[in-house]
Amino acid sequence: MKIFKNTLLKTALVCLLLLVNLMVASPSWAGKKLANDPDYIEITKSLDSALQDRQTQGSTPEIEQKISNLQYQKYIIENSEEPVGICRNETDKTLLIYGEKPKKSTSTYDNELYLLPSGAETDDEWDCQGVYLPGKAATAEQAATPAQVVKIFHGTRLVATNNPQTSEIEFNLPPTKVFQSGEVNWFIPENSQAALDAGVTTAKIED
Repeated sequence: MKIFKNTLLKTALVCLLLLVNLMVASPSWAGKKLANDPDYIEITKSLDSALQDRQTQGSTPEIEQKISNLQYQKYIIENSEEPVGICRNETDKTLLIYGEKPKKSTSTYDNELYLLPSGAETDDEWDCQGVYLPGKAATAEQAATPAQVVKIFHGTRLVATNNPQTSEIEFNLPPTKVFQSGEVNWFIPENSQAALDAGVTTAKIED
């Protein structure tokens, strides 16, 4: 009986030591993972640059807003439980979003366009990387605007909605980056029809 009790005590002590080691090591593992994450590296550099701009140029509403947005996005990445971006479409139309290319894809672009139906959300094992916004023709009140991409980082849960007054697409988070054609190696067609003509499949969505 004494031997049995000693064995139980030793087992309990080993388990306790392992638990303590895991608690101590977890932040170290998380730090190493973030240090190698390209999104985290990019947002950290952007934040450092914005803070430097504040030192050299002084505080302005634009710089303070940029710093605030970047700090918030950095916080999201650091505290996210999901290593992917998740996009939800709460608009009244199907959206075009960006995700990883299929393994058999012959495309030279970094990613691929997919359809995200109204009311759908991408699967939490599928990385949504951005949202496509088609260009607009010029009007009497407004100049023409080119097609754009709103990029999101890992860990972001982006929700797209319609502005009730203007019907414009709005997001629950400030955009990480906005690109136009030629600024990034993504397929950014002039309009939605050009994207559909190129052939677009539906993204992997949450059941």
